[in-house]
Amino acid sequence: MTWKVPAFTNNHYFAFFILIISVNASIGYMTWEAQGVEVTELQLEGAPRGIVFIADPHLKASNLDHVHTVIEEINRLQPSVVLIGGDFVYGEDPDLGLQEIWREIDAPVYAVLGNHDYKAGIDAATGIEKVSALSGASLCPDCYDVHCLRDPATDLAFGDKVEAALEENGVTVLRNEIVELDLEGEKLVLVGVDDGWAGVADPPELQPSDAFTIYMIHEPECRANWDCDLILAGHTHGGQFNSPVIQLLNDAGVLELSGQKMGEKSPTFISRGIGTSNFDMELRFFCCPEIVVITPPSPVP
Repeated sequence: MTWKVPAFTNNHYFAFFILIISVNASIGYMTWEAQGVEVTELQLEGAPRGIVFIADPHLKASNLDHVHTVIEEINRLQPSVVLIGGDFVYGEDPDLGLQEIWREIDAPVYAVLGNHDYKAGIDAATGIEKVSALSGASLCPDCYDVHCLRDPATDLAFGDKVEAALEENGVTVLRNEIVELDLEGEKLVLVGVDDGWAGVADPPELQPSDAFTIYMIHEPECRANWDCDLILAGHTHGGQFNSPVIQLLNDAGVLELSGQKMGEKSPTFISRGIGTSNFDMELRFFCCPEIVVITPPSPVP
C-alpha cells in the first residue's frame, strides 16, 4: 500500500497562521494578567480593621516590579498588619537578597514559610508525592501530625536561611508560634503554623480567648478543623490557569483552589497569591493575583 502525504493548501497555511497568532495572543494575555492585582474584601463579624493577607510571592528578578506594585497597593490600603502565607522564594538557588523588598511595607509584617522555602515538593513529580503522602497524616486538631510528609529532599537548613533573610528585612516569621497583636485597640491572636509539606507543621496549643483568632498555614490541605475565626492559606495560586469548569468545581467545593471555604468550626480563605512558580515568566489565565483585606461587616444604613 502506498501512503500519500496530504498536500498543504492555502487553507492549511491560513489555519496554521491563525494558530500561531492565537498562541502568541494567549501568552501575551496571560503575561498581562499576571502583572495585575485585585483587592478582595473579606467581611467577618468581629474582625479587627486593617488586616491584609497575601501569599506566594516567589520572588525572582523578573517579578520584582510586579511585587513593588503589589506593595504600593498594600500601603495605599493603610493596613494595621500584613500577613504573608509563605513561598517567598523561587528556584533551586534563589537570591535571598531579594527579600529586602519587604522593607517597603508600611506596617508590621508576620509570615509563615511555605514548601518552596524548604525545597519540599517544588516540582510536579514531588508535589504529587506530597499529596499522596498526606493520606498518612493526622489532621485531627488534638492529634495533629504531618511528619510523614518529610523526606530527604526537605531542606530544613535552607528554611532557617529564608527565615533569617526575612527577619533581617522586618518580617516576623512564625514557626508554630502564637502572637497576640493590638490593632488600634482591637485584639488579634495570630497562630502561625509551619509548613505542612515539609513535615514541620506542629500547631501550638491555643488557650481560649475572646480575641479574633486567625490560623495561618501555607497548604490548605494541611489544615485541621481548628476552632478559630478564620484560617488563611495560599499555595494553590488559585489554580493559576482557570476556566469556567474549574471555577464551577471550585465554587461547588469539589476543588479547593481559591476563595472562602466553610468548615465545621471556622471558614478558610485560600488566596490566589501574587506570584507564580515553575515558569521563568509570570503567567496566569483568568486568575489574577490577589490582595485580601479582612474587615468587619459594613454597618447597615
